[in-house]
Amino acid sequence: MRANDILLIEDHKDIAEMVYEYLETSGFSVDYADTGSAGVNLARQNNYDAIVLDLMLPDMDGIDVCKALRCEEGIMVPILMLTARDTLEDKLLGFDSGADDYLIKPFDLEELAARLRSLMKRRTDQPKSEPLVVGDLVLDVNAKIASREGNVLNLSPTGMKILILLTMESPNVVDRSAVEKVIWDDLPPDSDALRSHLYNLRKVVDKPYSHSLIHTVHSTGFRLSDESAD
Repeated sequence: MRANDILLIEDHKDIAEMVYEYLETSGFSVDYADTGSAGVNLARQNNYDAIVLDLMLPDMDGIDVCKALRCEEGIMVPILMLTARDTLEDKLLGFDSGADDYLIKPFDLEELAARLRSLMKRRTDQPKSEPLVVGDLVLDVNAKIASREGNVLNLSPTGMKILILLTMESPNVVDRSAVEKVIWDDLPPDSDALRSHLYNLRKVVDKPYSHSLIHTVHSTGFRLSDESAD
């Protein structure tokens, strides 16, 4: 497959045709599935650069598709979810299942393409070769594997991006705009999205353990620090 291969999972024929044609004319190569199960099968068989996933599907909804791709198949390519639901609860559910970004229907096709490019954009910074250690957290940036107390952390791709940034800057404070930029480049969706990603990241990194490593610095940003050792 060539670069910029996209899997579109959308059951609404008119929307699917519109998105398919626009992405194809914008330089992407698109595979299409009109059910969740067909989409999971295609994702299992091919290496895509990103997946555009509708929330409402006839056989299994987008949340279940996300969980199947992340947890059962171990597929970690960026997932952009299309949804008509815009409550914070819905966004948290989507991000918790493994989605990296979302667009609310109706959406602008140009913005869809821009968000896909942002999700797929390769980071130019070269990661450090040695594992990074903060307290009982060990992060192998090259392998993108993080653990606490020897337990491997099951992070989404976006959660891993945030954790890498915070760990590389630890114990310094990282301002909110820098975190948004590493996730969405220059196209952050809204304030709820970042809050949702941080909430999910904390659930994995901090909640099961005796003390927190991720700290919010009021009106400034976030820092990763083993404050028990500071």
